[in-house]
Amino acid sequence: MDIPRIFTITESAHRIHNPFTPEKLATLGAALRQAPATRVLDLGSGSGEMLCTWARDHGIRGTGIDMSPLFTGQAKLRADELGVSDRVEFIHGDAADYVADEKAGVAACIGATWIGGGVAGTIELLAKSLCTGGLILIGEPYWRQRPPTEDVAKGCLAASISDYLALPLLLASFGDLGYDVVEMVLADQDGWDRYEAAKWLTMRRWLAANPDDDFAREVREQLNSEPVRYATYTREYLGWGVFALMKR
Repeated sequence: MDIPRIFTITESAHRIHNPFTPEKLATLGAALRQAPATRVLDLGSGSGEMLCTWARDHGIRGTGIDMSPLFTGQAKLRADELGVSDRVEFIHGDAADYVADEKAGVAACIGATWIGGGVAGTIELLAKSLCTGGLILIGEPYWRQRPPTEDVAKGCLAASISDYLALPLLLASFGDLGYDVVEMVLADQDGWDRYEAAKWLTMRRWLAANPDDDFAREVREQLNSEPVRYATYTREYLGWGVFALMKR
């Protein structure tokens, strides 16, 4: 069980696998006003930066589930590095059907709503692990400005314009599902730069170290095209944020 190899190469040096800076992640952790020992479930936990830093800074206890053995291993090392391995655990597994044995005060899926077939299905899945009055966290893209054509949307790596909503419509959609939006922290272009541009150096160094790898051609093609594609499309049109929801 693993995610596609291109991600384990391009994001192997990332601690945060979304367009959030450490400062934005800290802002979100503080904004939620979490009591010490709050249990946090993170589906698609990546390299564990959210749970590890929140355990250090806010005393939460957490469980993260991720399909990547590389990222899960990195998360465990990060927990050891920050001295919080007694408060967080990371499980290599499929988060798409994971329901916690012990209800959580915060249930999160940050940037991986494909696990539930979209936002609505992911919220429904997270709710199964949430205690009464708890918070659901959803990390999701939105259109900063509507693409003028379907080709521009595809340049943002969306299948079509309909894949994402404008921010007001995204916020309204949570209400349509029966949830109040009680907090949000939005990525900025610096966060996007740190997420996307950091991949380019990782790819270049991987190519230097693995010139004969069967995957090298695909990595080289992506390195050739990604800087211009990103600057032309994603950076201009696509937003991203984390939204805190409570059941009405």
